[in-house]
Parts: sequence; C-alpha cells; structure tokens
Amino acid sequence: MQRNSYVTIDDLEALSMGSVFLATGGGGDPYLPMLLAKQALLEYGPVALVAPDKLNSEDYVVALGAVGAPTVSLELLPSIDEAGDTLLAFEKHTGKKVDAIASFEIGGGNSLLPLVAAAGAGIPMIDGDGMGRALPEAQMMTYAIAGAKPTPAVARDYAGNTAAFSTSDTTTYERHIRSFAMAAGGMITTAEHPMSGDFIKTAIIPHTVSFAISLGKVLMQHRGHVRQMMPHLKACFKNSVYGQCELLFEGKITDKSVAIVGGYDVGELTVAGFNGEPPVTVNIKNEYLIAKQSDKVLASVPDLIVLVDIETSEPINAERIKYGQRVAIIAVECPAFYKSERALAAVSPRAFGFDFDYVALSEK
Repeated sequence: MQRNSYVTIDDLEALSMGSVFLATGGGGDPYLPMLLAKQALLEYGPVALVAPDKLNSEDYVVALGAVGAPTVSLELLPSIDEAGDTLLAFEKHTGKKVDAIASFEIGGGNSLLPLVAAAGAGIPMIDGDGMGRALPEAQMMTYAIAGAKPTPAVARDYAGNTAAFSTSDTTTYERHIRSFAMAAGGMITTAEHPMSGDFIKTAIIPHTVSFAISLGKVLMQHRGHVRQMMPHLKACFKNSVYGQCELLFEGKITDKSVAIVGGYDVGELTVAGFNGEPPVTVNIKNEYLIAKQSDKVLASVPDLIVLVDIETSEPINAERIKYGQRVAIIAVECPAFYKSERALAAVSPRAFGFDFDYVALSEK
C-alpha cells in the first residue's frame, strides 16, 4: 500500500476537536483518548494515514473502536494498552496479521483509539471511517450496509477479559456485543468487520480523518461566537464529502433527561430561544438524532446535528451538556452514501422509531 501522509502529535488536538464536531454528540469523550494517543505517538512515532484508494486488493483491514454508552466513558476510563491488546487478541483469534486499521466512526474518542492501536502495531490507519459521523449501532456502519460481515470479532473489557463473536448478521451481532458491553460495566473495545482492501474502498466514507483535522484547525483558529464562525465552517464543508452546513437555532439548555437504556444513552434535551420563540427539542440515542421545533423537524439523522458553545463554537458531546449552557444548533448534510435506499433503511428516522421520513437539509 502507498502511505501518503502521517498523523503526528501536532495533529491530535485538531483531530479531537474536529471529530467531536462530526460525532453529533456521540463517539465518547476525547480527552483521555487524546492523552493516550499522545503517549503512543511519543513512544512509537507518527502513524501513517493511508487513503482508501491506495490500499492493495489483498490488504487485511479491521475496524476498531469502543462500544457502549458514552456517559460511561467519563467514569470507566481506558488504559493505553486496551486498543493494542484488542488488536492482538483479534489477530490471535483469527490467525491473521492485520495490515491496516479503520475507524468505526469519525467521532470523539473513537477517532483516537484506532490511532493508539495502529501506533503500537506499527501499521497504518485508513483515512476514512464507517459512518462519516457517529451512530449508535453496528448495522448502521457503512461497512455493514455495503455487505461486510461483522465477525469474526473480538471484544475486550477494562479488566482484560476477552470474548470472541461469530454471528450470522450485523443486527444479531449488535445485540450480542451490546450485551457484553453492559455486562462488562458499560464500555468495551472491539475489533470487528474484517475486510479486504478491495472491499473497503467501496464501503468507507473517505478522507474523514484528514478532514476532521482540517475542521479542528478551523475551529481552533477562528474560535469565537458561532455567527462569526459560520462563514469559516461553510467554506470548510464546501469541498468535503458532506453537504451544506447551516445554523439552525440559538438558545439555552433548559432541560435534559438522559438515562442508560439497553447499553445506550437515551433521552432528550430542550433548548429555549433567547427571544421567546418556541423551544427546540433534541432527541438522543448516544448521538443527537432529531432537532424539532413544535411540529417542524429542523434536521434529522442521518444528517449531522451538532451542539456548540455559542460564544466559542466549541462542539459539545451529549454527555457534557448541562442545564443553563448557551448553545447553538448546527446541521450538516450527510455524505451521499447515506442517502441510498439501502442505507436509509438502517439510519433513517424510522429506523430509530420516529414516525416520519428523512428529508435532506438541502431540501427543507
């Protein structure tokens, strides 16, 4: 495979910031994974970042990341060994050497854990991911939608216990892996969806790691009020795999109700406007799924809904949202992959139990 760039320590803060924005509230808090990634890169050196189209046909690729309720990630903290040990356990279970690592999602902590594993193993990470955002369930990944089998897969918990999985389909795998996560305290690390270099070229959302770094740099360089930030964000997204980027609403968090249900953070929050306009309700299942004002849907999954601090434009994970915060709601149109009929069957509002169809941001 051809290696055309590297992720260095200097990129990590921007990668963390950009991936939290793209994570739509999910993906896990990035702070500790960023510290782990810094330590890994200090010890092992930069990680090669490979564009999907530079992979060889026979390359053996595995997706790696954390599975569980993001709230738990604030308490059940990962160690520097977890990602690498999960990869080693997968290779031992399958008897195959992994050539490159792919991310589940370009989301928060889950954008950084694959980097830790890649650094320790001395192998590249692919510049792309299986969601182009964060989503709560395995069958919602582009890999699964494109036809990749989820297993063989290996999961590791915080205590070093491992479990191997072999299932007939990804929906079944999601139930089993979620049950293991719940039994293991709510958060595990998994290596799953093994793929060939040829296959992943058709299944991955490309260039999202490098884009997250670019996006993070924009957020850091132009830090300030969201209205001042919007022209910079629009320019950044214009030449990406995403669609348009729009500011939907500004207000204050007046209510938040979230509980861990079935291994997910599930609930909703309310944002009251500053000028007496009707409040906006945001539904959550690990990620922000629906933004609704009265009976009007402002934005919905699979488009990205992002909450940022109104004064700094810094994106906020769902588990970090607090009563009284002044926030802005931004929406970004999803990559084209998720607009296909097959993809929408897995990720549309109806797939989450909402009684309405997806309408793209550009069509509203």
